[in-house]
Amino acid sequence: MISYILRRTFAAVILLLVVTAVTFAIFFLLPRMAGQTADQLAQQYIGKSPTKADIAAVKQNLGLDEPLYAQYWHFIKGIVSGATYNLGPTTAHCDAPCFGYSFKNHVAVWPQLTSRLPVTISLAAGAAVMWLVSGVVIGVISALKPRSFFDRTFMGVALAGVSLPMFFTGNLALLLFTYQWPIFGRTYVPFTENPAQWANTLFPAWCSLALLYSAIYARLTRSGMMETMNEDFIRTARAKGLRERNVVARHGLRAALTPIITVFGMDLGLLLGGAVITETVFSLPGIGQYAVQGITDNDLPPILGVTLLAAVFVVIANLLVDLLYAAADPRVRLS
Repeated sequence: MISYILRRTFAAVILLLVVTAVTFAIFFLLPRMAGQTADQLAQQYIGKSPTKADIAAVKQNLGLDEPLYAQYWHFIKGIVSGATYNLGPTTAHCDAPCFGYSFKNHVAVWPQLTSRLPVTISLAAGAAVMWLVSGVVIGVISALKPRSFFDRTFMGVALAGVSLPMFFTGNLALLLFTYQWPIFGRTYVPFTENPAQWANTLFPAWCSLALLYSAIYARLTRSGMMETMNEDFIRTARAKGLRERNVVARHGLRAALTPIITVFGMDLGLLLGGAVITETVFSLPGIGQYAVQGITDNDLPPILGVTLLAAVFVVIANLLVDLLYAAADPRVRLS
């Protein structure tokens, strides 16, 4: 098991290096291939209406006149050990991990990300619990009672949940439960200040996300359970006299968990990187809204920082999925 964990961790580190290289290529190499000059690329890091002195300072700070391998080395070095930027009469130091520096707002990106991260984690974690529990439970019951009234009703609801986009269900939840019937709050409150108000504000967003994702998990669980419950080892477990609930929970559901773990890890990792539409609809000051502000203001460093952080979360989620595979299925450890 330890050897398996070490192999997967080493592979995750290599993948993170690949992710940084791809992220660097998207923001630095592709614009050059499209014909942008160093001055034009530097202008994107400043915002609207920059002066020639600003462009020259950013170009020097980012080393945009240097070869690409030198630029990539400065990019990695900034993430690992931080970076110092010359702003003319003053200098600004970006502590490690330095995910960029906004020359427009004169702030480092990483502190902005960490200050908004609790909001995104609160949104993703609460919604994940709701959609995982509801989706798996509905999927198991539907698989045990196929073509029943329960199965047809909830699979129909699941189909509607998958089909309806977040900007529709989110705005509908806001209209009904925040404005029409003011049951839930409108302004986000941190958990440390008021846990009850924190949950009250996030509950409509949790439900909107859970409606979308639980539909996917219900259909996925139903399909996996219906296939698993017809396997030979299920008949053997029943022939040994085990209770039906033990057969379903310990044998059937555990064997059907592999695709659920895969999808759950990817969904949670992507949400932790910023639920852009949900945070925008519910006005939550999370990472996704920070990325939208960067796009609106034509401020490239926040977009770069959010992209890199989201990629890191996806890589970590994949690593955790591999470890959960080993816990759920011992045969994975030998692969």
